[in-house]
Amino acid sequence: MSTGRTDEFRKEAVRIALTSGLLRRQIADDLGVDFSTLNKWVSAHRDTGVVSAEDRDLARENEQLRREVLICLLQSGPSTILVWTLKERENGQETRA
Repeated sequence: MSTGRTDEFRKEAVRIALTSGLLRRQIADDLGVDFSTLNKWVSAHRDTGVVSAEDRDLARENEQLRREVLICLLQSGPSTILVWTLKERENGQETRA
């Protein structure tokens, strides 16, 4: 049974999934769609231009910055990592290594 999501809604969900840095499971939950449904939309729309070159570049830059922050945290010690992880969870982000 279809929930009647518009194509615009699907494209925006794909854009968020490909550029936000959030986990897809979290995005699916936030949007009220099934995780597998979101993945199907991403597969269907990935190469359709739904994400601009600028958005892709920004997403890559954000991912690089996340890696650099993680490296700095690892060099700072376990207590710093714990504090940072707890703050990220409070902000709705999940840390990925």
